[in-house]
Amino acid sequence: MPKKIKKEKENTKNTKSPELIDKIVSLAKRRGFIFPGSEIYGGLANSFDYGPLGVELKNNIKNAWWNRFVRRRSDVVGLDAALLMNPKVWEASGHLKNFSDPLVECKNCHQRFRLDSLTMDGERYVCSECNSRDFTFAKNFNLMLKTFLGPAEDATNQVYFRPETAQGMFVNFKNVLDTTRRKLPFGIAQIGKAFRNEITPGNFIFRTREFEQMEIEYFIPVPEKDKDWESYFAMWRQEMLDWITSLGIDVKSEINELEVPKEDRAHYSKRTIDFEYEFPFGLKELYGLAYRTDFDLKNHSESSGIDLRYTDENGNKFFPHVIEPTWGVDRSILAVLCSSYCEESAPTADGGEETRTVLKFPKWLAPIKVAVLPLSKKPELSLVAYKIYEELIAEGISAEYDETQSIGKRYRRQDEIGTPFCITIDFDSLKDKAVTVRDRDSMKQERIKIKDLVSYLQKLLTN
Repeated sequence: MPKKIKKEKENTKNTKSPELIDKIVSLAKRRGFIFPGSEIYGGLANSFDYGPLGVELKNNIKNAWWNRFVRRRSDVVGLDAALLMNPKVWEASGHLKNFSDPLVECKNCHQRFRLDSLTMDGERYVCSECNSRDFTFAKNFNLMLKTFLGPAEDATNQVYFRPETAQGMFVNFKNVLDTTRRKLPFGIAQIGKAFRNEITPGNFIFRTREFEQMEIEYFIPVPEKDKDWESYFAMWRQEMLDWITSLGIDVKSEINELEVPKEDRAHYSKRTIDFEYEFPFGLKELYGLAYRTDFDLKNHSESSGIDLRYTDENGNKFFPHVIEPTWGVDRSILAVLCSSYCEESAPTADGGEETRTVLKFPKWLAPIKVAVLPLSKKPELSLVAYKIYEELIAEGISAEYDETQSIGKRYRRQDEIGTPFCITIDFDSLKDKAVTVRDRDSMKQERIKIKDLVSYLQKLLTN
C-alpha cells in the first residue's frame, strides 16, 4: 500500500539542488531540446516548443508507452478524439461546475495566485511579487479555455478546448464497444493535448497551459463487494511504477505515493494516488491513478439520452466502473531530464581531468543513439564515416554525423545530449576495417569490425 500523507507540503525533503532546474533549462535550449515559445516576439508566458532533440525524446516516450499499453495488451484499444467537443460534454462531466482552482488576489500589487502556489509565513501567505501578506478571500476560477465556432462570438457558439483527454473516451465508449466487441475488463487509451487556463504556470514545462497526456480509461465490472475494484487498481498501480522504472527513474528514492484525501480528490474520484516526483523545486505530481466509479458513463447517458450501459453474457445491463491511470508527457520529459542529468570528472587528452555534463538516458530513450565521428575532415575518413552513418539510419538506428572540432569536444557534445555510443573512424580504420566504439556511461572504448557494427549496436541498444 502507498504511504499515506495528509498534505503535500508536509513532505518537502529534496535531495536535488534547486540550481539543477536552471542548468536543465539552459542545456535544453542550447542543445535543441526545448525552446521558449514565440521567442522572437518576446515569447508567450509558459509556452514552449520542442526542438529537434526534444521532439525525438517526446516521441520515444509516446511510442514506448503506446507499444507497452496498447499494442502489447489484448485488453486495451486506442482512440484519438477531437480537441473541441460539444459543450454539453463538459456540463455532463461536471467540468463547467467543478473544474476550478481557488484563486486569491494580492491587495497590494493585484497579482492573482493559486492558493497552493503561495508560501506560508507563519499562518499567513506571502505574495511572491511584492512580499505583501494582504490577500482577498479565495474565489473559484474555472480553468477551461474558451473559443468560438462560427462567425459570431456569442454564447451560442462558445466551445472549450478540452481540459483533459478522458471525456473523449467516455463519449466514444459505445462506438468502441460496438466496433471492437470487447468484453470487460478492457481499456481505451489515448495520447493527446489538453488545455487549462492556469493562473500561475511555472517551473519550466512542469505546469503549462498547453500540455500532453497519455491516459487510459479501464472499464471493469460493477463491484459486487465494496472493494472488488481494488485488484484492478493495484494492477495499474504496479504498471505505473514499472513504467517509471523503465524511464530510468529510481522509484524508491525519487517517487512518493500520495494517498489523496477525500477533500482534495476530484469530484468523480473515490480513490486517487498521486505519484510525486522529487523535482528540484520540490515533490510534485508526476502521474495520477484514480477510481472514477461509474460517474462519467452514467452522467453522459442521462445527459445525452443514449444508453451507455454494458450488456453482459447473461443479458444484465449496467454502467461499468472505471480505473484511470494518467501519465503526463511533458512532466515525464522533465523528470527524465532531472534524473539523467549528471556532472562528473572525466580524463582529458593531456592526462588531466575536467568536468563533463552527461544525460544518462536509458538507451532506448536517447534521442540520438549513435554519433559517427571521423577523426578528421580528411576525405578518405569522411567517405568511410558517412557510409557507416547512412547504413545505421537505413537500419532504423537514430544517428548523427559530426566532423567539426576536436574529437574530445565532440565526445562532450554527445555526452551532453545523452548519446549512448560514439563511433570514431581513424586512419587505422582504412587498414583494419574496424572502428572505435565508445560507451557514454563508462567511457570505455572497444574496437569493432565495420561489417559487425550494426548487429553489435542493435544488441546493445535493446538491452
